[in-house]
Amino acid sequence: MKQLLTTLSLAVVTMTAALAQNSTRGYYKDVFMDSGIMLNSRTDLPVTDLLGLTMEAFVSTKHTSTPPQHFTRTDTLRQRELIVGSPMDENGILLYPDGAPRFRMVYMNGGKAANHARTLGEEGRQHMRDFVAAGGSYVGSCAGAYIASKGSRSLEGEFSFTDLYMGLWPGNVTATKLEKSYTAVDIVPNGPLTEYFDFDQRMHIDSVRHNGGCYAYMESAPAGTEVLATFHTKGRQLKRDIDGRPVIWAWKGSPAMGRVLLCGSHPEGAYDAENLALMASMVRYALAGNGEPALKAVLLPGEPRSMNDRTQPAFAPVGDRQYHHFAIDVPKGVRTMTISLEGFVNKDDFDLYLFASRNGFAYREDATWGFVGANVDKSLEIKDPKPGKYYISVFCATTVTSAMGKYGVEYSGRTDVLNGVPYTIRVNFE
Repeated sequence: MKQLLTTLSLAVVTMTAALAQNSTRGYYKDVFMDSGIMLNSRTDLPVTDLLGLTMEAFVSTKHTSTPPQHFTRTDTLRQRELIVGSPMDENGILLYPDGAPRFRMVYMNGGKAANHARTLGEEGRQHMRDFVAAGGSYVGSCAGAYIASKGSRSLEGEFSFTDLYMGLWPGNVTATKLEKSYTAVDIVPNGPLTEYFDFDQRMHIDSVRHNGGCYAYMESAPAGTEVLATFHTKGRQLKRDIDGRPVIWAWKGSPAMGRVLLCGSHPEGAYDAENLALMASMVRYALAGNGEPALKAVLLPGEPRSMNDRTQPAFAPVGDRQYHHFAIDVPKGVRTMTISLEGFVNKDDFDLYLFASRNGFAYREDATWGFVGANVDKSLEIKDPKPGKYYISVFCATTVTSAMGKYGVEYSGRTDVLNGVPYTIRVNFE
């Protein structure tokens, strides 16, 4: 076993170094952890330190010692402000002003799934759906898996909680009836998890914590559901035979959507190499499933485009650390192309950057041309541009100051950026 742990630890280091080469671009941060009302009040997620991921969280009063009716008003208000929105952040912490995902991934803890779903309310549950639909990925364990499903199905065929669960994975789960225990887990050979971690050809993990979790009821699974790992309980006398049932599974509904990855057990809190490797592979696969970026518009020469309408995603202002992508077709004979960025009155104290490229989306590290500096107003002048499609991006460098408080993340500083920075972009040919 010691040899195995050493091998796994070395593989983790190699994996982390490879991941570090992929920056979090176009998102505010990597992970938002929901430790909300009636969920485990976890404040740390070991895998984020391992993989070098940035994370923020909402952490409510511990549900193990507090009946639902005794949660403070602050628990309820803070959860609603973060997930649903507030005057300071009208779109909520998960979404940019245009509805794009602000984090790469949501992780939802275990706990009391139905009770947490009720406290989220339909607006909160819809924000989660919007997050995934717009390209953000989701990982949930135990309660986080239940609530992400379409509903719970008993062996007798009865369905429950179909009006409360979010349907991020539009299939049903079944309870294992196993509590406060551990099970072995078999990784599916040559499956996606093996692509994101080297398990040293050992597809069996001895001990993963399990407490009232679930498995995927595959008869209800939507097309494209991938079984990533199964329970291994041969020889055990359990209330319900779960051997071979899917304990970890994933689904991605379309290229634009994020990947939903669910786990009926609890590898998230463990620091031992096997569980940490399992969780790392799950998170990496989820992040690899982020939705593809999209163009806001193909610009027309000489026509200004104002990005100041929050009611229309294609014209919404830009959020903190977000990119807005545009393109323009350059014909033959253009001697100079000028790309101009202008701020609105009293909105010029934000810092927007301007980039351009001929080789795909103009992220800062890939752009051929760029203007990085204070304030909004900027212009790029490209002499004798070759004919073809050019990509342009606007990046908001202004962001909030974040700190951990009693209820998780608290913002200060430039909180006015949360409702977006308006601007006008224009391209002129000469």
